[in-house]
Amino acid sequence: MSAACLAMPLTMTQPPRTGAADSPDNDLVRLAAGGDMRAFEILYRRHAGRVHGAVWRLAGMNEARAEELTQEAFVRAWQKLDSFRFESAFSTWLHRLAVNVALMDLRARDPEEAVDADVLEAASEPLTPFCAGERADLEQAVAKLPPRARAVLVLHDVEGWKHEEIGRELGMAVGSSKAQLHRARGLLRGMLGEAS
Repeated sequence: MSAACLAMPLTMTQPPRTGAADSPDNDLVRLAAGGDMRAFEILYRRHAGRVHGAVWRLAGMNEARAEELTQEAFVRAWQKLDSFRFESAFSTWLHRLAVNVALMDLRARDPEEAVDADVLEAASEPLTPFCAGERADLEQAVAKLPPRARAVLVLHDVEGWKHEEIGRELGMAVGSSKAQLHRARGLLRGMLGEAS
């Protein structure tokens, strides 16, 4: 591990957000919504990497599952193109749709995890910096987290969601979301501490 420390939250490269008016995808979205498969193929090629990255982290780095979820996200996008209102960038809409597909999969596969009072109390404590050496070590450690804790960590620290949004999407209280985030960070510290 390198001596450099990164402070939580995790930072993964994300494309800059653009407004709907200046989105380079708008013409392609209109064509695709009219049934133009070539236009949709271009959109797929432009955005498949980012969609795959988001669902891959939520799927615990399970490549086969991430590929299935990526494909499912694009199938849903194709089916719902007529509901895109150009109020945000297509990439934002698609990314949110893909994350929702992955979360629905997580809810279907993972029973509700119980959160005890000690974890909730610890979640209210201030966060301490988290040191991580290499990105590969960090991603492997994230993949080993329990599914709900991993989902909260990825959504909060990587995707930038607020606990209220996470709670709504995962069907948990805000306190439970905070507790799961604290738990995930603690588990990561332990796993990465063992690796050094």
